[in-house]
Amino acid sequence: MQIELSREERETLQRWTRRHTSSQALALRCRIVLACAQDRTNNEVAAELGVNKVTVSKWRRRFAADRLEGLGDAPRPGAARRIGDEVIEAVVVETLETAPKDATHWSTRALAAGMGSAARRSRRSGAPSGSRIAELCGQSLPTVMLWRGRYDAEGIAGLADRKRPGRPRRLDHAEIVKKTLAPPPKKLGVTHWSSRLLAAQLGISASAVSTAWRDYGVKPWRSRSFRFSTDPELDAKVIDVVGLYLAPPENAIVLCVDEKSQIQALDRTMPVLPMQPGKIEARSHDYVPHGTTTLFAALEIATGKVTAALKPRHRNTEFLAFLKQIERAYRDVVDDQGNPVELHLVMDNYAAHKHANVKTWLAANPRLVIHFTPTHASWMNLVEVWFSLIERQAIHRAVFTSVKDLNAKIRTYIDGWNERSHPFVWTRTAEEILKHTKPKETSNSGH
Repeated sequence: MQIELSREERETLQRWTRRHTSSQALALRCRIVLACAQDRTNNEVAAELGVNKVTVSKWRRRFAADRLEGLGDAPRPGAARRIGDEVIEAVVVETLETAPKDATHWSTRALAAGMGSAARRSRRSGAPSGSRIAELCGQSLPTVMLWRGRYDAEGIAGLADRKRPGRPRRLDHAEIVKKTLAPPPKKLGVTHWSSRLLAAQLGISASAVSTAWRDYGVKPWRSRSFRFSTDPELDAKVIDVVGLYLAPPENAIVLCVDEKSQIQALDRTMPVLPMQPGKIEARSHDYVPHGTTTLFAALEIATGKVTAALKPRHRNTEFLAFLKQIERAYRDVVDDQGNPVELHLVMDNYAAHKHANVKTWLAANPRLVIHFTPTHASWMNLVEVWFSLIERQAIHRAVFTSVKDLNAKIRTYIDGWNERSHPFVWTRTAEEILKHTKPKETSNSGH
């Protein structure tokens, strides 16, 4: 089927392939049509663009029949939509024009609950058909069936490239990787190799270096940090804290206690530009600081509820006052015999937690039992998970005109959280953690 393009159609297709707002699927369809207009066969176009010839044939026919309009998505088959346009409009309006009382923006579950509909209605259930997957991915049905069959037969291993026909590889990838692992010469003034820099040194192409790196999983441009705990009681503390999470003591309450210090009350120099269809929320990069506050929090692991206090500083004085607040909050919680239950507090090794004033008060209040996490292992404190939630949902994107405003919005979030709270489930055993918290021996003497 011959494809002939007018000047306007060719310019439009070329513009759509370059436009950054075009979807990948539309850009691919445009490239297929442009290639077909050069009197090339479906097999030739498919080989050049890396798609199946069925895909090329499909869009050749669609363009010949409907021209530019044929490159758009056709109506999808399947059951009729159960949610009407008025509901969809209400969801969008609610998302753009309102915000939850205890956070800066909506989540799907919160909005679904607020509008009285189940969150699962916004998701498809069951495995999609091969045709549906092909439509979503912009690929042909044979391509989908090929990889679905490979995965069913071989699992993850079936997704890897199989050996290609052709002449043997002439470059030694092991030698390339060996050069990569050696530090660059000092005269280059760099800390690690780039593909182009190493290619110039070896006299090969940068793509050959990149291929060798992919084969061996070498990523010189990436780096990460680590810290091993030097606590002499590492094993005992890990077993103690994890034991509280996985098997809490009876007639007792386990609380994870910590402070989130130096929370800044930041005001933006320009009003925040709200989210719109096709546009994300935008705020000015510069800001006006109005001071800081410190959030003390105690997370009850059984329920997820939080007892909190906001203080201007985070010394032992403020921490001791918070411990007294925790004791008052749980003073009336008793066991079956009417005795006050023990409060087991998990906390890190911050100096204020071990101050003499704190130790004296704890000695006079044996109901509170302290469990310290290992040094450099505050991540074992479950309240850190809750701190990350309040940071992402209520602090990071918000605007605060004063410390008073900051404190008020944090309290609002805490009240809302306690209404919908849920526990955080700890899954790793002490043995699994200890296996990864000690330095590993290496046979590489260069490290």
